[in-house]
Amino acid sequence: MPLRARTLLGPGPSNPYPEAQVALARPLLGHLDPVFLQILDETSDRLRQVFGTANRRTLPLSATGSAGMEAAFVNTVGPGDVVVVAVNGLFGQRMVDVAGRCGAEVVPVDHEWGQPVDAGRVLEAHPSPKLIAAVHAETSTGVLSDLAPLAAGKGDALLLADCVTSLGGIPVELDEWGVDLAYSGSQKCLGVAPGLAPFTISDRAWERRIEKPQSWYLDLGMLGGYAGEAAGSGGRTYHHTAPTGMVVSLHAGLGRILEEGLDAVHARHAEAGRLLHEGLAELGLELFAAEGHRLPELTTVTVPEGVDSAAVRKELLERYDLEIGGGVGAYAATVWRIGLMGANATPDKVALVLAALKETLAR
Repeated sequence: MPLRARTLLGPGPSNPYPEAQVALARPLLGHLDPVFLQILDETSDRLRQVFGTANRRTLPLSATGSAGMEAAFVNTVGPGDVVVVAVNGLFGQRMVDVAGRCGAEVVPVDHEWGQPVDAGRVLEAHPSPKLIAAVHAETSTGVLSDLAPLAAGKGDALLLADCVTSLGGIPVELDEWGVDLAYSGSQKCLGVAPGLAPFTISDRAWERRIEKPQSWYLDLGMLGGYAGEAAGSGGRTYHHTAPTGMVVSLHAGLGRILEEGLDAVHARHAEAGRLLHEGLAELGLELFAAEGHRLPELTTVTVPEGVDSAAVRKELLERYDLEIGGGVGAYAATVWRIGLMGANATPDKVALVLAALKETLAR
């Protein structure tokens, strides 16, 4: 079957920035080639800028964002450690699962889906957890949560943030907020194909890490000898064959973002989200996420009563080569998720999805 170009306006992946797409066609480099190692070091530095951190152990993990989540837990949490997890959507639930598999005593703090994290409730859930975890931008619900209050009240605990849908689309200031660990994915607002998990860990968290975690592949101590803390080092410790083409593509995508300017990129996403929210309201559609906490880069829409969610998404894909996402869990058939991420955070993409939805719903 021939591949057709799609406009990817779901929860991810998004269409990559042209610079990231072109970079994939560059000649392949070896993972120990000095030219590649320089690109890897520059990529880590660019990640520090978009993460808002000076953490020297900042690097792209050779796996998707879910591996970033797992790396954070397996390197910091062991049997009996108390972990408090703010749960306001699917990815908070996954944090609970992953922490539990590490043998942690997990204290989930459940919230209604569509609502932001209540920092007070999370901080009151346990007097002395080793780690507190929360999702900055919940992909399943389109909700933004403020991490600064969690950091301000964390005490001796480490704070872990899921930034998969936020990084490169809205402000992320880990050092300013006081976040100790964070991870993301390459395929959303960073505008690169799926396959890499940007990751960062503070010195404070590093000092408390598990020396020999249960995962060999995600052992940050071993990975740090190849990337991150080894940046600029003449001696690299071989760990695995890094996906060099993907790192070169991420390097180019981050370069595109930084050339435009982080403030300008964030403003572009904010404007695209505003136009979409207003346009959906004009179509008589109701937004799902709580007002005042809606992500500009990922909008959740309540499916109108009597409308077949899957049928609409199928027609958008087949007639317009346009992808939007369905909901998840209990909201699989009652919510649509529309992403305006990276290269797709533009007024023309807003106009396209609004016109296609209007025509499809009319039919």
